[in-house]
Amino acid sequence: MIDFEILIISITIFVLAIFIGYEVITKVPPTLHTPLMSGSNAISGIVIIGALLVAGSTDGIIPKIIGSIAVGLSVINVVGGFLVTDRMLSMFKKGNDKK
Repeated sequence: MIDFEILIISITIFVLAIFIGYEVITKVPPTLHTPLMSGSNAISGIVIIGALLVAGSTDGIIPKIIGSIAVGLSVINVVGGFLVTDRMLSMFKKGNDKK
């Protein structure tokens, strides 16, 4: 029964995080989107570290697979976030300073 309670609590936290994240993102003015992207990239970097710890420290095959998938998706998120942030920052450069 304890596992079921932990599952319900985890799902509740996940749903609340989705709701709060949506509300925060929609309330941010466009001038703050670049710093927000940088902050989310830092959080994704923390997720990569956590996923590496989970994938490397468990004995079962299922947690290793889920941890490996989490590592892959987090890396994609970080790289994509840095590409989008770089593109957004290049819009603020003057004509002569662009790449």
